[in-house]
Amino acid sequence: MKLKTSFRSIVIEVISFLLVLLFVYAALSKLLDFENFQVQLGQSPLLNQFAGEISWTVPLFEIIAAILLSIPKFRNAGLLLSFTLMVLFTAYIYFILNYSPFVPCSCGGILEKMGWKEHFIFNCFFILLTVTAILLLYVKENKTRNQILFIGFALTILAFSGVGTLEFLLKISENKRFQRNNFVRMFPPVAVKKETSFDLKYNSYYLAGTDNNCVYLGNTTAPLLVLQLDSILKKSIRHNIILPNNKVNFDGMQLRISSSSFYLINGAIPFVYKGTTADWKAHSKMIKGLKFSIAEVIDSTNIVFRSLSDKKNENILGTINFSDSTTVKLKYHPELLQKQIDGVFDTDGAMHYSGKLKKFVYIYYYRNEFIVTDDNLNLDYRGNTIDTTSRAKLKVRWLKRKNEKKLAEPALTVNRTSAIYQNLLFVNSSLPGRHESLVMWKDASIIDVYDIESKLYLMSFYIYNENGRQLSTFIVEGSRLYALIGNSIVSYRLGSTIRTYMKQNSK
Repeated sequence: MKLKTSFRSIVIEVISFLLVLLFVYAALSKLLDFENFQVQLGQSPLLNQFAGEISWTVPLFEIIAAILLSIPKFRNAGLLLSFTLMVLFTAYIYFILNYSPFVPCSCGGILEKMGWKEHFIFNCFFILLTVTAILLLYVKENKTRNQILFIGFALTILAFSGVGTLEFLLKISENKRFQRNNFVRMFPPVAVKKETSFDLKYNSYYLAGTDNNCVYLGNTTAPLLVLQLDSILKKSIRHNIILPNNKVNFDGMQLRISSSSFYLINGAIPFVYKGTTADWKAHSKMIKGLKFSIAEVIDSTNIVFRSLSDKKNENILGTINFSDSTTVKLKYHPELLQKQIDGVFDTDGAMHYSGKLKKFVYIYYYRNEFIVTDDNLNLDYRGNTIDTTSRAKLKVRWLKRKNEKKLAEPALTVNRTSAIYQNLLFVNSSLPGRHESLVMWKDASIIDVYDIESKLYLMSFYIYNENGRQLSTFIVEGSRLYALIGNSIVSYRLGSTIRTYMKQNSK
């Protein structure tokens, strides 16, 4: 039975009105917070090279679509433009969900509060509404069946064109990311061999440390939960940390385990909870007058931290000493981190400590440099990874409205994640060298190995993706490497070449 003309008109009017509200709201949200919108586009791995142009054209086309939809004479064109825009936005979210887990969009207001999957579903719903309005409009005008099929074909072409455009942008982005560097890696045969894996079921786990041939994992959503696995990932035990009181802010808390002791560290409060793995009972130590972003346990009485300096508001390294039960001793080492651009993003990095050598290592994310010190942060030397990026490639922008710094576009990451064991520094590099297959780079992560005693690059090896998931972080203990990949922890046996370097160079 055919719909009555009046009912069709009402449906078209309602859908058009909803689209007008959506586009006007989205456009105004972008324009009212235009500076932040540009920064967020600059951070996108798909659109950062076109952030300037897109920051103006997107709200412009949203406003044009709203105007066309508001005028009955041009509503047909408005609906077609609306369909094209919604397909582009939805395809963008699809690529973000599948290729980049970190880039937010600037839709503003309620839409900004949505998760990526919810936003994807929301957009799909509006695509269906738009298609419905287009078809009802053509039925209302008594178009023939062939003409209706033609409009369906036209919508399909528009949809594929939008997706194709974003695929093209992705290719440009990948070419930029996988730019070749003037260095050559060495890949010895059978450097590592996969042994076993353990399904964690959730991706909220992180590596907290190793001790007594066991691997320990913390959980970001359950900060007091500790998962203990044996060295071959066959047996698991769950522990619950017992705190002296329940009035604790768990935001940003990190678990570290070393030498039969555990440490719950929160640099935002700040405080350190400490206890033993024998009973998992904690006692706390407040650190007044200090906030820090990351920390690394040296021993039972010393922790290395990174915070912002009071005078320059730049990253600075320091030590916390708990040897005196009544006071906490702080010592800063401003000479260690060297500013290149802003002193915050350009000095961002990861901390590691080798108990075997009593050496502390700080490795920068965005340049080919790492720092080696003793356990009191006295500088030993500044080393370099084999990558040629000696200066961080960053664009930092100050947002006056929010009084904060932000990256204006994705930073070129040199050293993505890393680990240390005895004298060997393992670095997950983000950049390919000469003569390396880019296909392999999409299927695996590369780990470069350095000897921090001899100051030499030794070799590289691959850690292959699991179920399409890439390595996120890893740790090395004894003859094994443990990697978090997706919802699993995977163990790899280190080959004889790597183990030989450990035996020869470790004391």
